Amino acid sequence: MLYRAFEVQSDMAERTRAWGRVLHDAVSPWTGMGYREPMTWWSAGARMMMRAGLTFTRPSYGIESVRVGNREVPVEEEAVFATPFGTLLRFRKDVDTEQPRVLVVAPLSGHFATLLRGTVRTLLADHDVYITDWHNARDVPLAAGRFGFDDYVDHLVQFLEVMGEGAHLVAVCQPAVQALAAAAVMAQTKNRAHPRSMTLMAGPVDCRISPTSVNELATSKPIEWFERNLIATVPARYAGAGRRVYPGFMQVSAFLAMNAKRHVQQHADLFWHLAADETEKARAIETFYDEYFAVLDLDAAFYIETVKTVFQDYTLAKNQLTYRGDPIDMGAIRRTALMTVEGERDDICAVGQTMAAHDLCTGLPPHMKSHHLQAGVGHYGVFSGRRWESQTYPLVRNFIQSHA
Repeated sequence: MLYRAFEVQSDMAERTRAWGRVLHDAVSPWTGMGYREPMTWWSAGARMMMRAGLTFTRPSYGIESVRVGNREVPVEEEAVFATPFGTLLRFRKDVDTEQPRVLVVAPLSGHFATLLRGTVRTLLADHDVYITDWHNARDVPLAAGRFGFDDYVDHLVQFLEVMGEGAHLVAVCQPAVQALAAAAVMAQTKNRAHPRSMTLMAGPVDCRISPTSVNELATSKPIEWFERNLIATVPARYAGAGRRVYPGFMQVSAFLAMNAKRHVQQHADLFWHLAADETEKARAIETFYDEYFAVLDLDAAFYIETVKTVFQDYTLAKNQLTYRGDPIDMGAIRRTALMTVEGERDDICAVGQTMAAHDLCTGLPPHMKSHHLQAGVGHYGVFSGRRWESQTYPLVRNFIQSHA
């Protein structure tokens, strides 16, 4: 019922976009001849109508080249390995010297991995970059089976094995937990492909520390409430028909509600930028929301297990995490250096929640541990934007290179 209701809204949004295109085509000749208000208002309104609704299609990474040293180097996307639920995607480039291989572990929390294109673009200058390019669960046939917490860990282990010995992990946000689990599993099984280093950025390792509104929401209801109210069945019109999922539109709605006033103001600003023909300012807002409103569904098993394990039972924080029924000891990590990064103004993952990983990794000596608190940034500023590029990234780069 939940998904069907959303489909009705999606169909209405499509009609709105269609009418927006009609209106835009009608008024464009007038604005092109120099007519101003009210024609520019009608044109801006039409552009807003054309943006109505969400999309479940993965946006492009759009990384065609990167500057390495003193030359611009072409970048090509290469699918190195794939499962029904995700692709190990490499941003291949032709450079003269070997660079550290880095697996960027993207969150599986309602948005596509393209949300990290800025992170990838920055890393590419000095690293051979791969990313966990997650698939939309509503497009995965039931025959592919379930995808739970342990399956995410399996994917990280598999991806690292495909990449070969000596790779590094950079986990952004939610998968800091799975990255730690994968490193511990590989340490305990003496897997030769264990990462040489892992950088955990704004991840919920211990949500008992300075709980945010996100953490409080997760503990405000029993897990059965989440199962009853937030899980839906994929309709017959999609390849994943019958799969139980946490819909991406639910997640983006929750994010919007957290900062509703800001998002409303951003769209008001977008209208007036369009009306004033302020192309660059309008495009900056449009680019952000093109990505923000591109959503994917999560397999219900992964969502429910993550809420319970990470945000309700604090299993990792208590060092009681299990993998395939067997206990995992974070203290087993002895050859994977650890760096944690947090944002001073992060209202999603509070200061201290990620740094807690250092207390868990008791097998690591001090010289294999590092922590950075980035001043003046919120959650997204930890891994994207000006301060990430100029202040945080140089530290991450140096940390990886020192353990390469």
